[in-house]
Amino acid sequence: MSESYVIVGDGVAGSSAAETLREERPDADITVITDEGEALYNRILIKEFAKGKLPEAPISIHDEEWYAERDIDLRLNTLVVDIDVESDEIRTHEEEVFAYDSLLLAIGGTPQQLPVENADADGVHHFWTFQDARRIKESVEDADSGVIVGAGLLGIDFAAICGAQDVEAKYLMRGDSWWRYALSNEGAEIMHEAMRERGAEPVFDSGADRFEVDEDGHVEAAIDPNGERYECDFAGVAIGLNFNTEIVEDTPVETDDGILVDEYMRTNVDNVFAAGDITEFNDLVLGDRAQNGAWGSAKEQGTIAARNMVEYGAEEFRWVSSYSITHFEFPFLSFGHPTLGDESVEATTGEGEWRRLALKDGRIVGGVLIGDLAPQSAYKQLMRERRYVGDQTDVLMEEGFSVDDLAQTSEP
Repeated sequence: MSESYVIVGDGVAGSSAAETLREERPDADITVITDEGEALYNRILIKEFAKGKLPEAPISIHDEEWYAERDIDLRLNTLVVDIDVESDEIRTHEEEVFAYDSLLLAIGGTPQQLPVENADADGVHHFWTFQDARRIKESVEDADSGVIVGAGLLGIDFAAICGAQDVEAKYLMRGDSWWRYALSNEGAEIMHEAMRERGAEPVFDSGADRFEVDEDGHVEAAIDPNGERYECDFAGVAIGLNFNTEIVEDTPVETDDGILVDEYMRTNVDNVFAAGDITEFNDLVLGDRAQNGAWGSAKEQGTIAARNMVEYGAEEFRWVSSYSITHFEFPFLSFGHPTLGDESVEATTGEGEWRRLALKDGRIVGGVLIGDLAPQSAYKQLMRERRYVGDQTDVLMEEGFSVDDLAQTSEP
């Protein structure tokens, strides 16, 4: 009897797992179940579509035929409503039951909703799926003014979308800078100026206490905690993700902020694995538990999970993730875990060029590069090696830095 693998989720984690399983187990039964209505697409490019820079065609990665050619049973528009880890079965909203030998949960997250009045009004958007991108594009093309809430990596996509569609926007931020947990004011100001140049004005120590709507229920203004009123007929909200752990609430699968997995992507239930945004994994590079849903990280997790579903212990997940922003005339890259660490070091290395590293116990755990991305390979190498650099932080900040510039040192 052939082995049966079931994957819930067809993002890059789930799809890469399915592909790897088919390569490793040519005769296995493989089923991929997703509540979305389309097969794998490029989540990185959907913001370019929403900006009006790309048509739909290049964004799709796999069509249904891709799965059929590999004898992978793809179930679109299918919601998993129950997981029975005792019987090794899952049940869908249509009462269909799928048995499995190994199960992979690549179920990601859902954008957090603002808990304020009229947060669900027409014209208020969240950005996660391709369908979201379509709605955003249609809405912003008809808009005259916008408001953005959420001072992070997803919020800045809304700012760029408004700028590309010539919509003047107010970018409401709770603190005194954009992505304040990863950037100092000096680095953030480079980003602020880039936003202003595109018509997205940062408004600090602000936010949205409520939205006002017109008689048709369409958003017409955001009111911030200071009582300031910002007119808008388009609003983008990006305040984080709620991870979809509710599906395992009544099972023995352990969760915290996400589903807990080890370095092999296995949960505490022997034949249940998880990959992608949903995972809180044992990060061998960081030396601690972590979450990271960047595209490359999710893809690698799916591949590693599949290999360990076939043979547990076959390969560890060891990865330094990165996330780039390409909305502006200068490059921006974050890598690792730039909001963590017990100390940091930063420097301006040229006009519009800035870098910051986060360190924990004298080792690099993440960083941000603006303008000059050349040292990223060296920093990532030091992260992977978990090399102690706490006594040479000045060298790390030198323009043109390479690993060879570091003296041999011993951890104190």
